[in-house]
Amino acid sequence: MKQLLDFLPLLVFFACYKFYDIYTASLALILASAVQIALLKLIYRQVEKMHWIGFWFILLFGSLTYFLHDDVFLKWKVTIINGLFAGVLMGGELFKRPIIKQMLGQQIPLPSEVWRRVTWLWVGYFITCACLNLWVAFTMSQAIWVNFKVFGLMGLSLVMTAITIGYIYKHLPNNK
Repeated sequence: MKQLLDFLPLLVFFACYKFYDIYTASLALILASAVQIALLKLIYRQVEKMHWIGFWFILLFGSLTYFLHDDVFLKWKVTIINGLFAGVLMGGELFKRPIIKQMLGQQIPLPSEVWRRVTWLWVGYFITCACLNLWVAFTMSQAIWVNFKVFGLMGLSLVMTAITIGYIYKHLPNNK
C-alpha cells in the first residue's frame, strides 16, 4: 500500500498531463501530494522526512509553474532535488556521518567501506539524474521531458536499486 502511495502524485501528474496540460498537471501534483501526506499520516501515523521535503518542493515549484504559467520551474525541481540529495549524501560522508549507513546499518550489518561505496554510488546517481534532467528538459520537447520524468527516472531508480541490492548482497557476512 505504501509503495502505491509513493507513486500516487506521479501517476496523477502524468494522467493530468496526458488529458490536459502541464499547468493542470502541476496543480494536480500539488493536490495529490497533499492527499499523499494526509493518507500517510492517517494510515501510518507518521510522515517521513523525504515525503515532507518532496511535498514542499512540489508545492513551491508546482505553484510557480501553475501561477506563472511557465513549466521551467517544474523542470528545475527535478534537478534541484537530485542535487540536494547528492549534496546531503556527500556532506554526510565528508563530515563522517554516513546517512545511508545510519538509515540501514542496523538492519544490514556491513563494513563502513561498503557503506561508503554505496553512498558514493548514489551520489553519482543523483548527480547523473540531475544532469540528465537538465539535458532532457531544456533540449527536448515538453512531452519527452514528462515521459522521461515519469518513466525514465523511475526506471533508472529501479536499476540503481537493483545494483545496490546486488552489491550489498555480495558483501553480507553470510555470502562471503
